[in-house]
Amino acid sequence: MPEGDTVWLAAQRMNTALAGTTLRRSEFRLPQLAALDLSGTTVREVVPRGKHLLIRLGDGRTLRTHFRMDGSWHIYRPGAKWRGSPAYDIRVVLATDEWECVGYRLHDVDIVPTADEDRLVGHLGPDVLGPDWDLEEALRRLRERPDEQIGVAILDQRNLAGIGNLYKVESLFLVGVHPWARVADVPDLAALVERARTLMLANRHHPEQSTTGVTRRGQDHWVAGRKGRPCRRCGTPILLGEQGPPTQERVTWWCPKCQAAHSPVDPQARTGEPGRPQPVTLYR
Repeated sequence: MPEGDTVWLAAQRMNTALAGTTLRRSEFRLPQLAALDLSGTTVREVVPRGKHLLIRLGDGRTLRTHFRMDGSWHIYRPGAKWRGSPAYDIRVVLATDEWECVGYRLHDVDIVPTADEDRLVGHLGPDVLGPDWDLEEALRRLRERPDEQIGVAILDQRNLAGIGNLYKVESLFLVGVHPWARVADVPDLAALVERARTLMLANRHHPEQSTTGVTRRGQDHWVAGRKGRPCRRCGTPILLGEQGPPTQERVTWWCPKCQAAHSPVDPQARTGEPGRPQPVTLYR
């Protein structure tokens, strides 16, 4: 699924294709933007902001798209067959004389004055891959809710922008922190955040997302996607459960030995209350 490094790479490629060019054709296959025509508009730049892609136009507007779980941009030469997905998944097309950029399953497609971008992304915390990355500000935001589960807090884009589920579980494993630990109980919060950032920096120039240093499928992650398989460090079977508030649960992998902590399956746990331990359904 798209994470901050995926969006960063997409922005670099889109910027190479579009920056400084004039759009010859545009299509918005969305009811709210169906009448929008950007033909004749120049593209100033394409930049990432966390998991958001911002296409800044020469007329002072910004087109924002969000990938969420399954969105993507594909770039083709004119006349080439579009292979990203069935045609009914296409949401946006931006074409120049040399390139056709096709957006599949895009979400949160908006166009606003560039001066008003904060209406769309102003709530985000420091961008892990951004030029204005601020570790201290990210830590300050995380520590504002000391009783929050770290596995939930590090995914909250209001704390820091760009980290997704893959880098959550992998960085927690690498620093030996249980996903259900409270933020206040993480021994070195800065080390955890910087480990996630290091992993993302290492992967941002290519689509493969390896956290082990090996890109071969099945050997590229420490815990993600490895339920029931032996931990690469201690041999203990990796566990899989769900974490997060109702309707926002995310699958979470961890090693119960390398990331030892109090059990998240606590008969005294109280659900639905911020700061309280949450029981988790384990997938056996």
